[in-house]
Amino acid sequence: MEAPNDPLNQILRVMQSLKDGHQQLTEDVLSIKGRLEVLAHQQCHHQNTNNASDANTQESLKAIPAASLISSPPPTGLEGFTNAPSNSKMASPQRSTATSQSSRIILTTYPGQAGIDPVPMNWGHHDRLQRGPVIVSRSQSSIKRRNAIGAHGGSYSVYHALAIASKNLDVDYRPDFTNSEPAINLGPFPQWADAKKIVSLDPLGHLSPWLFDSMIRDENIHIRPTIAITKAHMKLPELEQSVRFGRLKPDGKICLSDTGELAVTKFAVEPVWFLPGVAERFGIDMKLFLPPIGGLTVYCFGDPSKMSDPNVKLALRIHDECNGSDVFGSDICTCRPYLIFGVEEAVKEAQHGGSGVVVYFRKEGRALGEVTKYLVYNASE
Repeated sequence: MEAPNDPLNQILRVMQSLKDGHQQLTEDVLSIKGRLEVLAHQQCHHQNTNNASDANTQESLKAIPAASLISSPPPTGLEGFTNAPSNSKMASPQRSTATSQSSRIILTTYPGQAGIDPVPMNWGHHDRLQRGPVIVSRSQSSIKRRNAIGAHGGSYSVYHALAIASKNLDVDYRPDFTNSEPAINLGPFPQWADAKKIVSLDPLGHLSPWLFDSMIRDENIHIRPTIAITKAHMKLPELEQSVRFGRLKPDGKICLSDTGELAVTKFAVEPVWFLPGVAERFGIDMKLFLPPIGGLTVYCFGDPSKMSDPNVKLALRIHDECNGSDVFGSDICTCRPYLIFGVEEAVKEAQHGGSGVVVYFRKEGRALGEVTKYLVYNASE
Protein backbone atom coordinates (compact mmCIF):
# COMPACT_ATOMS: atom_id res chain seq x y z
CA MET A 1 0.00 0.00 0.00
CA GLU A 2 1.39 3.37 -0.99
CA ALA A 3 1.97 5.98 1.69
CA PRO A 4 -0.36 9.02 1.63
CA ASN A 5 2.67 11.30 1.40
CA ASP A 6 4.27 9.37 -1.43
CA PRO A 7 5.75 11.96 -3.87
CA LEU A 8 4.00 10.37 -6.86
CA ASN A 9 0.62 10.58 -5.15
CA GLN A 10 1.28 14.19 -4.24
CA ILE A 11 2.10 15.01 -7.87
CA LEU A 12 -1.05 13.23 -9.07
CA ARG A 13 -3.17 15.15 -6.57
CA VAL A 14 -1.65 18.44 -7.67
CA MET A 15 -2.23 17.59 -11.33
CA GLN A 16 -5.87 16.64 -10.63
CA SER A 17 -6.32 19.87 -8.73
CA LEU A 18 -4.86 21.83 -11.65
CA LYS A 19 -7.14 19.99 -14.07
CA ASP A 20 -10.23 20.74 -11.97
CA GLY A 21 -9.19 24.35 -11.61
CA HIS A 22 -8.61 24.67 -15.36
CA GLN A 23 -12.02 23.19 -16.09
CA GLN A 24 -13.72 25.56 -13.66
CA LEU A 25 -11.77 28.51 -15.09
CA THR A 26 -12.81 27.53 -18.61
CA GLU A 27 -16.46 27.38 -17.58
CA ASP A 28 -16.21 30.78 -15.87
CA VAL A 29 -14.53 32.34 -18.91
CA LEU A 30 -17.18 30.94 -21.24
CA SER A 31 -19.93 32.23 -18.97
CA ILE A 32 -18.42 35.72 -18.89
CA LYS A 33 -17.86 35.64 -22.64
CA GLY A 34 -21.49 34.71 -23.22
CA ARG A 35 -22.67 37.60 -21.09
CA LEU A 36 -20.32 40.01 -22.88
CA GLU A 37 -21.63 38.85 -26.26
CA VAL A 38 -25.22 39.49 -25.13
CA LEU A 39 -24.27 42.95 -23.85
CA ALA A 40 -22.37 43.71 -27.06
CA HIS A 41 -25.38 42.67 -29.14
CA GLN A 42 -27.70 44.84 -27.06
CA GLN A 43 -25.31 47.81 -27.31
CA CYS A 44 -24.93 47.33 -31.06
CA HIS A 45 -28.72 47.18 -31.46
CA HIS A 46 -29.13 50.32 -29.31
CA GLN A 47 -26.55 52.21 -31.39
CA ASN A 48 -28.15 51.08 -34.64
CA THR A 49 -31.56 52.25 -33.43
CA ASN A 50 -30.17 55.66 -32.48
CA ASN A 51 -28.28 55.98 -35.75
CA ALA A 52 -31.41 55.22 -37.74
CA SER A 53 -33.10 58.29 -36.21
CA ASP A 54 -30.06 60.55 -36.50
CA ALA A 55 -30.34 63.11 -39.29
CA ASN A 56 -26.61 62.90 -39.95
CA THR A 57 -27.04 59.28 -41.01
CA GLN A 58 -28.48 60.42 -44.34
CA GLU A 59 -25.25 62.26 -45.12
CA SER A 60 -23.08 59.27 -44.23
CA LEU A 61 -25.15 56.99 -46.47
CA LYS A 62 -24.23 59.07 -49.52
CA ALA A 63 -20.65 57.81 -49.31
CA ILE A 64 -21.71 54.15 -49.34
CA PRO A 65 -21.87 52.39 -52.76
CA ALA A 66 -25.40 51.77 -53.91
CA ALA A 67 -24.83 48.02 -54.14
CA SER A 68 -24.21 47.80 -50.41
CA LEU A 69 -27.57 49.46 -49.63
CA ILE A 70 -29.59 46.59 -51.10
CA SER A 71 -31.72 45.15 -48.32
CA SER A 72 -31.07 41.63 -47.09
CA PRO A 73 -33.16 38.92 -48.73
CA PRO A 74 -35.97 37.31 -46.74
CA PRO A 75 -34.72 34.71 -44.28
CA THR A 76 -34.54 31.20 -45.66
CA GLY A 77 -33.59 29.53 -42.41
CA LEU A 78 -30.12 28.71 -43.76
CA GLU A 79 -28.36 32.07 -43.74
CA GLY A 80 -25.28 32.40 -41.62
CA PHE A 81 -24.61 28.79 -40.65
CA THR A 82 -20.93 28.58 -39.69
CA ASN A 83 -18.61 26.33 -37.80
CA ALA A 84 -16.22 29.20 -37.14
CA PRO A 85 -15.81 30.61 -33.61
CA SER A 86 -18.25 33.31 -32.59
CA ASN A 87 -15.63 36.02 -33.00
CA SER A 88 -15.35 35.31 -36.73
CA LYS A 89 -16.32 37.76 -39.44
CA MET A 90 -19.70 36.10 -39.63
CA ALA A 91 -20.54 37.33 -36.14
CA SER A 92 -18.86 40.72 -36.45
CA PRO A 93 -21.10 43.65 -35.40
CA GLN A 94 -20.11 45.46 -38.59
CA ARG A 95 -22.03 42.84 -40.58
CA SER A 96 -25.24 43.14 -38.59
CA THR A 97 -28.26 44.85 -40.12
CA ALA A 98 -29.62 48.14 -38.88
CA THR A 99 -32.86 46.62 -37.61
CA SER A 100 -33.78 44.13 -34.95
CA GLN A 101 -35.46 41.95 -37.60
CA SER A 102 -32.18 40.51 -38.88
CA SER A 103 -32.34 38.06 -41.78
CA ARG A 104 -29.11 36.41 -40.64
CA ILE A 105 -29.18 33.42 -38.31
CA ILE A 106 -25.82 32.40 -36.86
CA LEU A 107 -25.37 28.83 -35.70
CA THR A 108 -21.96 27.71 -34.50
CA THR A 109 -20.69 24.20 -33.90
CA TYR A 110 -18.68 25.44 -30.92
CA PRO A 111 -20.26 28.63 -29.53
CA GLY A 112 -17.35 30.13 -27.59
CA GLN A 113 -15.96 26.83 -26.34
CA ALA A 114 -12.28 26.41 -25.56
CA GLY A 115 -10.08 23.40 -26.23
CA ILE A 116 -12.05 22.10 -29.19
CA ASP A 117 -10.65 19.38 -31.43
CA PRO A 118 -13.22 18.52 -34.13
CA VAL A 119 -12.78 15.24 -35.98
CA PRO A 120 -11.84 16.10 -39.59
CA MET A 121 -14.56 15.71 -42.19
CA ASN A 122 -13.52 15.29 -45.84
CA TRP A 123 -16.91 14.88 -47.46
CA GLY A 124 -16.68 12.93 -50.71
CA HIS A 125 -13.25 11.41 -50.02
CA HIS A 126 -12.93 8.00 -51.68
CA ASP A 127 -11.27 6.50 -48.59
CA ARG A 128 -13.95 5.99 -45.96
CA LEU A 129 -11.57 6.38 -43.03
CA GLN A 130 -10.12 9.55 -44.54
CA ARG A 131 -13.61 10.91 -45.05
CA GLY A 132 -14.42 10.52 -41.37
CA PRO A 133 -17.63 10.04 -39.36
CA VAL A 134 -20.45 12.50 -38.73
CA ILE A 135 -20.28 13.49 -35.05
CA VAL A 136 -23.05 15.57 -33.53
CA SER A 137 -23.34 14.16 -30.00
CA ARG A 138 -23.28 16.47 -27.01
CA SER A 139 -22.05 13.80 -24.59
CA GLN A 140 -19.15 14.87 -22.40
CA SER A 141 -16.60 12.81 -24.30
CA SER A 142 -17.77 13.96 -27.74
CA ILE A 143 -19.00 17.53 -27.45
CA LYS A 144 -15.63 19.06 -28.34
CA ARG A 145 -15.00 16.57 -31.14
CA ARG A 146 -18.19 17.40 -33.06
CA ASN A 147 -17.98 18.29 -36.73
CA ALA A 148 -21.69 18.98 -37.24
CA ILE A 149 -24.59 20.84 -35.68
CA GLY A 150 -28.12 19.55 -35.16
CA ALA A 151 -29.18 16.26 -33.61
CA HIS A 152 -29.81 12.64 -34.44
CA GLY A 153 -33.38 11.52 -34.96
CA GLY A 154 -34.63 14.38 -37.10
CA SER A 155 -37.90 15.73 -35.71
CA TYR A 156 -37.80 13.09 -32.95
CA SER A 157 -34.73 14.76 -31.43
CA VAL A 158 -37.09 17.03 -29.47
CA TYR A 159 -38.48 14.01 -27.60
CA HIS A 160 -34.94 12.83 -26.89
CA ALA A 161 -34.17 16.23 -25.39
CA LEU A 162 -37.32 16.11 -23.26
CA ALA A 163 -36.36 12.68 -21.95
CA ILE A 164 -32.98 14.06 -20.85
CA ALA A 165 -34.51 17.21 -19.37
CA SER A 166 -36.99 15.14 -17.33
CA LYS A 167 -34.10 12.93 -16.12
CA ASN A 168 -35.62 9.82 -17.68
CA LEU A 169 -32.57 9.42 -19.93
CA ASP A 170 -28.93 10.01 -19.12
CA VAL A 171 -27.27 12.59 -21.36
CA ASP A 172 -24.37 10.20 -21.93
CA TYR A 173 -26.54 7.18 -22.78
CA ARG A 174 -25.07 5.07 -25.58
CA PRO A 175 -27.27 2.71 -27.62
CA ASP A 176 -25.99 -0.82 -28.19
CA PHE A 177 -25.67 -1.58 -31.91
CA THR A 178 -24.86 -5.27 -31.46
CA ASN A 179 -26.45 -7.37 -34.23
CA SER A 180 -28.03 -4.30 -35.81
CA GLU A 181 -25.80 -4.25 -38.89
CA PRO A 182 -27.40 -3.57 -42.31
CA ALA A 183 -29.37 -6.56 -43.61
CA ILE A 184 -27.60 -6.32 -46.99
CA ASN A 185 -24.23 -5.20 -48.33
CA LEU A 186 -24.63 -1.91 -50.18
CA GLY A 187 -22.02 -0.03 -52.20
CA PRO A 188 -19.67 1.63 -52.34
CA PHE A 189 -20.75 3.52 -55.46
CA PRO A 190 -18.85 6.22 -57.41
CA GLN A 191 -21.31 8.88 -56.23
CA TRP A 192 -20.12 8.38 -52.66
CA ALA A 193 -16.74 9.86 -53.63
CA ASP A 194 -18.21 12.98 -55.25
CA ALA A 195 -18.93 15.79 -52.80
CA LYS A 196 -21.42 17.37 -55.21
CA LYS A 197 -23.45 14.25 -55.98
CA ILE A 198 -24.84 13.44 -52.54
CA VAL A 199 -25.49 16.38 -50.24
CA SER A 200 -28.63 15.65 -48.18
CA LEU A 201 -27.76 12.29 -46.59
CA ASP A 202 -24.63 10.51 -45.38
CA PRO A 203 -23.77 7.70 -47.83
CA LEU A 204 -21.81 6.03 -45.04
CA GLY A 205 -24.63 6.52 -42.54
CA HIS A 206 -25.56 2.83 -42.48
CA LEU A 207 -22.00 1.77 -41.61
CA SER A 208 -20.80 4.46 -39.19
CA PRO A 209 -20.66 2.52 -35.88
CA TRP A 210 -18.82 -0.36 -37.54
CA LEU A 211 -16.50 1.60 -39.85
CA PHE A 212 -15.34 3.79 -36.98
CA ASP A 213 -15.54 1.28 -34.13
CA SER A 214 -11.92 1.92 -33.14
CA MET A 215 -12.66 5.62 -32.68
CA ILE A 216 -15.67 4.73 -30.53
CA ARG A 217 -13.66 2.27 -28.48
CA ASP A 218 -10.32 4.06 -28.15
CA GLU A 219 -11.42 7.70 -28.07
CA ASN A 220 -14.84 7.22 -26.44
CA ILE A 221 -16.55 9.25 -29.17
CA HIS A 222 -20.29 8.81 -29.66
CA ILE A 223 -20.98 7.87 -33.30
CA ARG A 224 -24.43 6.81 -34.48
CA PRO A 225 -25.85 5.61 -37.80
CA THR A 226 -28.14 7.90 -39.79
CA ILE A 227 -29.34 5.12 -42.10
CA ALA A 228 -30.71 1.69 -41.17
CA ILE A 229 -31.37 -1.16 -43.60
CA THR A 230 -33.62 -4.11 -42.86
CA LYS A 231 -35.71 -6.74 -44.66
CA ALA A 232 -39.43 -7.31 -44.20
CA HIS A 233 -42.63 -8.66 -45.70
CA MET A 234 -45.38 -6.30 -46.85
CA LYS A 235 -49.07 -7.19 -46.74
CA LEU A 236 -51.73 -4.79 -47.99
CA PRO A 237 -55.36 -5.70 -48.82
CA GLU A 238 -55.11 -4.03 -52.22
CA LEU A 239 -52.17 -6.24 -53.20
CA GLU A 240 -54.22 -9.40 -52.69
CA GLN A 241 -56.74 -7.87 -55.05
CA SER A 242 -53.93 -7.09 -57.49
CA VAL A 243 -53.01 -10.79 -57.60
CA ARG A 244 -56.64 -11.85 -57.95
CA PHE A 245 -57.16 -9.53 -60.92
CA GLY A 246 -53.86 -10.59 -62.52
CA ARG A 247 -51.99 -7.31 -62.17
CA LEU A 248 -49.38 -9.06 -60.00
CA LYS A 249 -48.16 -12.62 -60.41
CA PRO A 250 -46.65 -14.59 -57.49
CA ASP A 251 -43.07 -15.70 -58.19
CA GLY A 252 -41.99 -16.90 -54.74
CA LYS A 253 -39.19 -14.33 -54.61
CA ILE A 254 -40.74 -10.88 -54.67
CA CYS A 255 -44.47 -11.57 -54.72
CA LEU A 256 -44.47 -14.49 -52.32
CA SER A 257 -48.02 -15.85 -52.45
CA ASP A 258 -51.57 -15.50 -53.73
CA THR A 259 -52.28 -13.16 -50.82
CA GLY A 260 -50.03 -10.52 -52.42
CA GLU A 261 -47.43 -10.69 -49.67
CA LEU A 262 -44.24 -8.99 -50.85
CA ALA A 263 -40.57 -9.31 -49.87
CA VAL A 264 -39.03 -5.86 -49.45
CA THR A 265 -35.75 -4.26 -48.38
CA LYS A 266 -36.32 -1.10 -46.34
CA PHE A 267 -33.97 1.86 -45.86
CA ALA A 268 -34.71 4.42 -43.13
CA VAL A 269 -32.78 7.67 -43.72
CA GLU A 270 -32.20 10.63 -41.42
CA PRO A 271 -31.25 13.89 -43.18
CA VAL A 272 -27.61 14.99 -43.07
CA TRP A 273 -26.98 18.16 -45.06
CA PHE A 274 -23.52 18.79 -46.50
CA LEU A 275 -24.13 22.48 -46.90
CA PRO A 276 -21.24 23.47 -49.20
CA GLY A 277 -22.69 21.15 -51.83
CA VAL A 278 -26.10 22.82 -51.85
CA ALA A 279 -25.71 26.17 -50.16
CA GLU A 280 -23.15 28.13 -52.16
CA ARG A 281 -26.08 30.24 -53.33
CA PHE A 282 -26.71 31.25 -49.71
CA GLY A 283 -23.14 32.43 -49.11
CA ILE A 284 -22.77 30.44 -45.90
CA ASP A 285 -19.82 28.73 -44.24
CA MET A 286 -20.81 25.48 -42.62
CA LYS A 287 -20.10 21.85 -43.40
CA LEU A 288 -22.63 19.55 -41.73
CA PHE A 289 -26.12 20.04 -40.34
CA LEU A 290 -28.54 17.40 -39.09
CA PRO A 291 -31.85 19.29 -39.37
CA PRO A 292 -34.81 18.55 -37.08
CA ILE A 293 -37.07 17.49 -39.94
CA GLY A 294 -38.67 14.24 -41.04
CA GLY A 295 -36.52 11.78 -42.95
CA LEU A 296 -37.52 9.22 -45.55
CA THR A 297 -37.92 5.48 -46.04
CA VAL A 298 -36.92 3.59 -49.19
CA TYR A 299 -38.76 0.38 -50.11
CA CYS A 300 -36.76 -1.66 -52.60
CA PHE A 301 -38.24 -4.66 -54.41
CA GLY A 302 -35.83 -7.13 -55.94
CA ASP A 303 -32.05 -6.92 -55.83
CA PRO A 304 -30.99 -3.64 -54.11
CA SER A 305 -27.72 -3.60 -56.08
CA LYS A 306 -29.72 -2.98 -59.27
CA MET A 307 -30.98 0.38 -58.02
CA SER A 308 -27.85 2.09 -59.36
CA ASP A 309 -27.34 -0.15 -62.41
CA PRO A 310 -27.77 1.98 -65.57
CA ASN A 311 -28.26 -1.14 -67.66
CA VAL A 312 -31.60 -2.13 -66.10
CA LYS A 313 -34.94 -0.37 -65.94
CA LEU A 314 -36.06 1.37 -62.76
CA ALA A 315 -39.68 1.81 -61.68
CA LEU A 316 -39.67 4.61 -59.10
CA ARG A 317 -42.42 6.18 -57.05
CA ILE A 318 -41.62 9.32 -54.99
CA HIS A 319 -44.38 9.62 -52.40
CA ASP A 320 -44.99 12.23 -49.71
CA GLU A 321 -46.54 11.04 -46.47
CA CYS A 322 -50.34 11.28 -46.30
CA ASN A 323 -51.57 10.12 -42.92
CA GLY A 324 -55.25 10.56 -43.80
CA SER A 325 -55.23 8.49 -46.98
CA ASP A 326 -52.22 6.18 -46.58
CA VAL A 327 -53.12 5.08 -43.03
CA PHE A 328 -56.80 5.80 -42.44
CA GLY A 329 -58.16 5.44 -45.97
CA SER A 330 -59.69 8.93 -46.21
CA ASP A 331 -61.32 9.47 -49.61
CA ILE A 332 -60.72 13.21 -49.70
CA CYS A 333 -57.48 12.60 -51.61
CA THR A 334 -56.06 9.83 -53.80
CA CYS A 335 -52.66 9.35 -52.17
CA ARG A 336 -53.10 5.71 -51.14
CA PRO A 337 -54.31 4.53 -54.58
CA TYR A 338 -51.28 6.22 -56.15
CA LEU A 339 -49.04 4.57 -53.54
CA ILE A 340 -50.55 1.12 -54.26
CA PHE A 341 -50.11 1.66 -58.00
CA GLY A 342 -46.47 2.64 -57.40
CA VAL A 343 -45.88 -0.54 -55.37
CA GLU A 344 -47.47 -2.68 -58.10
CA GLU A 345 -45.31 -1.16 -60.83
CA ALA A 346 -42.18 -1.48 -58.70
CA VAL A 347 -42.87 -5.18 -58.10
CA LYS A 348 -43.55 -5.88 -61.78
CA GLU A 349 -40.34 -4.16 -62.88
CA ALA A 350 -38.34 -6.10 -60.30
CA GLN A 351 -39.90 -9.35 -61.50
CA HIS A 352 -38.82 -8.49 -65.06
CA GLY A 353 -35.19 -8.21 -63.99
CA GLY A 354 -35.15 -4.50 -63.27
CA SER A 355 -35.40 -2.53 -60.03
CA GLY A 356 -38.52 -1.31 -58.22
CA VAL A 357 -38.29 1.45 -55.63
CA VAL A 358 -40.75 3.49 -53.57
CA VAL A 359 -39.34 6.48 -51.68
CA TYR A 360 -41.62 7.61 -48.85
CA PHE A 361 -40.90 11.12 -47.53
CA ARG A 362 -42.02 12.16 -44.04
CA LYS A 363 -43.48 15.47 -45.12
CA GLU A 364 -47.24 15.91 -45.26
CA GLY A 365 -48.63 17.81 -48.20
CA ARG A 366 -45.30 18.61 -49.88
CA ALA A 367 -44.02 19.73 -46.47
CA LEU A 368 -46.94 22.10 -45.86
CA GLY A 369 -48.17 20.08 -42.89
CA GLU A 370 -51.60 18.71 -42.05
CA VAL A 371 -53.06 22.01 -40.82
CA THR A 372 -52.44 23.75 -44.15
CA LYS A 373 -53.48 20.60 -45.97
CA TYR A 374 -56.87 20.51 -44.25
CA LEU A 375 -57.40 24.21 -44.94
CA VAL A 376 -56.82 23.49 -48.63
CA TYR A 377 -59.34 20.65 -48.44
CA ASN A 378 -61.91 23.03 -47.00
CA ALA A 379 -61.18 25.70 -49.61
CA SER A 380 -61.52 23.22 -52.46
CA GLU A 381 -64.96 22.00 -51.38
